[in-house]
Amino acid sequence: MYEHLRAKIKAIPHSPGIYQYFDKSGKIIYVGKAKNLRKRVQSYFTKSHDSGKTHLLVKRIEDIKYLVVETELDALLLENNLIKKYQPKYNIQLKDDKTYPWICVKKEPFPRVFSTRRVIKDGSKYFGPYASVKMMRTLLDLIKDVYPLRTCNLNLSQQALAKKNYKVCLEYHIGNCKGPCIEEQSTEDYDQYIQEIKKILSGNVRSVIQELRTLMNRFSEELNFEEAQKVKEKIDSLENYYSKSAVVSPTIHNVDVISMVEDDKNAYVNYLKINNGSIIQGHTVEIKKKLDEKPEQIVPFALVEMRERFGEEATEIVSDVNIAEQFPNLKITLAQRGDKKALLDLSLRNAKFYMLEKHKQEKLVNPERHTERIMETMKKDLRLKEWPVHIECFDNSNFQGTNAVAACVVFKNGKPSKKEYRHFNIKTVEGPNDFASMEEVVYRRYRRLMDEGQDLPQVVIIDGGKGQLSSAMKSIDLLGLRGKITLVGIAKKLEEIYFPGDSIPVYIDKRSESLKVIQHLRNEAHRFGITHHRNKRSKNALGTELTQIQGIGEKTAQDLLQHFKSVKRIKEASLEDLKKVVGLSKASIVFQYFTASK
Repeated sequence: MYEHLRAKIKAIPHSPGIYQYFDKSGKIIYVGKAKNLRKRVQSYFTKSHDSGKTHLLVKRIEDIKYLVVETELDALLLENNLIKKYQPKYNIQLKDDKTYPWICVKKEPFPRVFSTRRVIKDGSKYFGPYASVKMMRTLLDLIKDVYPLRTCNLNLSQQALAKKNYKVCLEYHIGNCKGPCIEEQSTEDYDQYIQEIKKILSGNVRSVIQELRTLMNRFSEELNFEEAQKVKEKIDSLENYYSKSAVVSPTIHNVDVISMVEDDKNAYVNYLKINNGSIIQGHTVEIKKKLDEKPEQIVPFALVEMRERFGEEATEIVSDVNIAEQFPNLKITLAQRGDKKALLDLSLRNAKFYMLEKHKQEKLVNPERHTERIMETMKKDLRLKEWPVHIECFDNSNFQGTNAVAACVVFKNGKPSKKEYRHFNIKTVEGPNDFASMEEVVYRRYRRLMDEGQDLPQVVIIDGGKGQLSSAMKSIDLLGLRGKITLVGIAKKLEEIYFPGDSIPVYIDKRSESLKVIQHLRNEAHRFGITHHRNKRSKNALGTELTQIQGIGEKTAQDLLQHFKSVKRIKEASLEDLKKVVGLSKASIVFQYFTASK
C-alpha cells in the first residue's frame, strides 16, 4: 500500500459515510458508502481481490476523501447523488438515458391536465414518469371522457375574468368544456374534478367510484335523473378502466416491489409501484456492473433512483434481496408466500423478460459479444480456468438390457456442432450396466481423439449422478487426462451439478445461461441416443424372422432389408428380384421359405 495513503486511512473515523477515490489527475474514479468508513476503505488495501477490475482500481488510487453522515441510509442517498453527478469510471451506472413523460396538473386557476417531458418546479403536481406511453395516453383519454376540462392556455385569474374579454371556443360547443372562461363553471365545481383526477392518477380509482356512486344516489333521490345518468356514465368509464388495470390485491396499499436478475456484465432491476391494490407504475432498468457488485449493493442503488423518480410514499418494500440494513426507516419484506410473493414473482418475470430481450437483441446485433458472455458465465459457474469453447456430453440408452448404445454430442461456442455427433454400440458390457457402459464409451472416445491428434474438449458433461461420473473419471485417469479435461455430472431430478471427488452437489441458478446450455447438451444427447437406439431395435426386430431361416445370416438379412425396406416386401418379392440382391443360392432359400409358409 502507498505510504502516503496509510496515514490518511488511519485518520478515517469508524462512522457511516461516503468515500471518494481519486487518480493522479485528481479525477474521481470511485465513490462508495460504508457503515464503518475506516474498515471499508482499509479492506481495499489489505484484502486480496478476486476481481481484476478491483485490483486495477486500487492500483490507480492516488488520493482519498471522505464525508461522515448520520446514518447508512444518508450515505446511500449521498453516494447515489455523487455517482449521478460525477459518473466515476469504476461505479455501477444506470443505462437508462430516456426522458419519460409525466402527467402534469398545472398550478393555475382552473388547472389544465396534460402530458409533458419537462418537470418544472412551479408548484404544479406531476404524476409519473410513465415508462409506457400507452398507459399514460389511456389515463389522459379516460380523464377527457369523464371530466370536461379546459384545454386552452388562457389566463383565467379573477382579474382576467372580470374584464369579460373571452369568448367560448369549439370545445365548449361540443360539450368538452363547461366554459370557465365566461364564468359558466365555478371554481369549486372545477376543483372537485381536479381532486378526483389526482386520486385517479394516484391509483385511488375505487375511492373516486364510491364518491361518484354516493353523488348518483343523491341525484336519484332528488329525482334529478339527468344528472344521475351523467354520473353513472362516469362511473361506468372508471369501472371499465379499473377492471382492465392490473389489480393484484385490494389488501395491499402503498408498497414498492423491487427484484433483480443478472448476467456477467449487467444487472436488470424491475420496480413496481402498488397503490390501493393496483400496479400504477412498472419500470425495468439495466445497470452496468463495474467491480462484480453483489445484489445487496445494486438493489439499494436502484431503489433510491426509482423512488426518486416515482415518489417515496411507500413505507414497505417487497424484495428478493435483504436490504433492511440500508433502509432502517422502511419495512423490508422478503416475501415467501401469498399476494406479496405473487407480486415479487411478477417483478422477477419482468426483469427476466427484459434481460432475455436484451440478449436476443445482442445476439442479432453483436453475436460475438453474445457468445463471449455465455462463455464467461460458464467459466465462472463451472469454476474453469478458460472458456469452455468445446463441450461434449454423453448419454446411455438400453431397453431391458438389450441393444445398449451411447451418444456423444458436441457443442462449440455454446451451440450444437451436429456434424461431430457420434453414436457408440456398447461392445464390452453385457446386460444393463450404465456405469460400465459409460466407462467404455468415454475411454473409446478420447483414446481415438488422442490417437488421431484431434483437439480435446475443455468440459465433458455426464448425464447422470455420482456413479456415472465416477465411472467416466476412471477412463479419464486411465488415459492420463485428469486436469486436462473438466468432468461434470448432472443429476436429472433437481438439476444438481457434481464434480469428481466432491460428494456435495453445486446448484447453478436456474436463470443462469450456464444451466440452460448444460440442459440443452443433456437433452440433445438424450434425443440423439434414443433415436439411434430405436433405429437399432427396429432393425433387429425386423431382421429376427430372416435370420431364423436356415442358411441365412445377419449380413444377408441386412442386405435384403436395406433393399426391400420391410419383411413384408421380401415375402412378396419374386425369385428374380431376390436374386438381384443376394444371388441365386440365397434367393432360392428365402423364396422357398416364404412360399412354403403361405
